[in-house]
Amino acid sequence: MPEDSPQILGITGNIACGKSLVSSMLSELGADVIDADLVAHEIMKPGSETLARIAERFGQDVLNEDGSLNRPALGEIVFSDPDALADLEAITHPRTVEAILDQARASQASVVVIDAIKLYESGLSDHCRRTWVIICDPDIQKQRLIDRNQITDEDAERRISAQPPQEDKVRRADAIIDNSGDIDDTREQVILAWKSFNEF
Repeated sequence: MPEDSPQILGITGNIACGKSLVSSMLSELGADVIDADLVAHEIMKPGSETLARIAERFGQDVLNEDGSLNRPALGEIVFSDPDALADLEAITHPRTVEAILDQARASQASVVVIDAIKLYESGLSDHCRRTWVIICDPDIQKQRLIDRNQITDEDAERRISAQPPQEDKVRRADAIIDNSGDIDDTREQVILAWKSFNEF
């Protein structure tokens, strides 16, 4: 990116570990936050090339009657079949990465945060000055997922096991935020890591 482009901080972590919480704290600190999930939803709008490719690969059952993506139906397929998940990511990741980087370049903020569960796997981390990983206790993670998504214990375990172990991300991180405790504890870690990022 050009020298006058924003500094990019990537944050990641497995499902229900608290990326959104940390993102909201970073937004309060002045960062422009790009949520990769929201960008992915945008590129899978009805009529999009990405959605057409998804329907071609996974069948018309992953579409609602109005032509929009039936996320629960697609989730049932990809969270129980690693090959299907890999196929979905091969379709969605390149376009999502391109759209995220376009947004980052257009930002007027001095720091852009990219919040992406697949920060490393998608190659987005290559565009980040630093990366943070948000972790939490596995039992807390599972309960948060059950509460948030209103799913069964079995479904939560299946979704968690479909992701790489959080240790894989931790090994690559410049900073680690442990979100197992209360919000004040997490905020304190975020403020310290933010200060370090801006001094780096």
